Amino acid sequence: MDWSHAEVEAVVADYLKMLSLELAGQTYSKAAHRRALLEKLNGRSAGSIEFKHCNISAALIHLGCPYLRGYQPRANYQRLLREVVERQVDRFSALDSLALAAAHQPAISHEIVDFSKVETDAPQKRHHVGEPSPRYGNPPIKRDYLAIESRNRSLGQAGEEFVFRYEQWRLAHIGKVDLAERVEHVSQTKGDGLGYDILSFDANGRERFIEVKTTAFGKDTPFFVSKNELHFSRDAGPDFTLYRLFDYRQTPKLFSLKGALDQHCDLDPITYRANFS
Repeated sequence: MDWSHAEVEAVVADYLKMLSLELAGQTYSKAAHRRALLEKLNGRSAGSIEFKHCNISAALIHLGCPYLRGYQPRANYQRLLREVVERQVDRFSALDSLALAAAHQPAISHEIVDFSKVETDAPQKRHHVGEPSPRYGNPPIKRDYLAIESRNRSLGQAGEEFVFRYEQWRLAHIGKVDLAERVEHVSQTKGDGLGYDILSFDANGRERFIEVKTTAFGKDTPFFVSKNELHFSRDAGPDFTLYRLFDYRQTPKLFSLKGALDQHCDLDPITYRANFS
């Protein structure tokens, strides 16, 4: 049964309320919010609400907004949902302020990290099913918070330092201490523009060229690459690895994409925004 306009308005409003609480660093209960929604909706199940939350996550990503942790984006959503999300985001001034503050917030290095628990699987490129989504080039909102965060130099620097230490740990952990000592933070020692940030090695001593992209938001958050980084990833092939570091301010995790970037992601031809769906 299709969702009514009133139902969609209610579930989007509740999702955005939870998102604003999360961005503000305030505690809340997803289960309590879900129970309250069940009382308002017309016989919907908890599972159907969860699925709709995942649709809202996808709609927010397409608008350049952060999404709630735990609700993996599902892009096959109704046109009605997209329209309601656009309208509610546009008029939610507190959410605008919180998302902007989160995108600009400075970051510092994590001093103590259990690197054995850091790496996770990469998202898979997912094909859209259902009504086509709008082109990314004209999001009908005030700001692209994801693009703003991608220019947060403090966060980017902290992420590079994290990966530099991770690579030293990884090599030392497999008994390659000599290689660990040769890992180089080249964006600091040689400057930007090389197409990668960290020079590291595999277990056999072969060079690995690592580009680091960091976000404080969730795993499926799109990232932005430069034309130079894309071309270098193609030229370097299997010697190139992109590390996507996410949830940086909470419990940092990372996944890796090896080889040419456009084989793993859909890249917008104008902005070079990399998406998995």
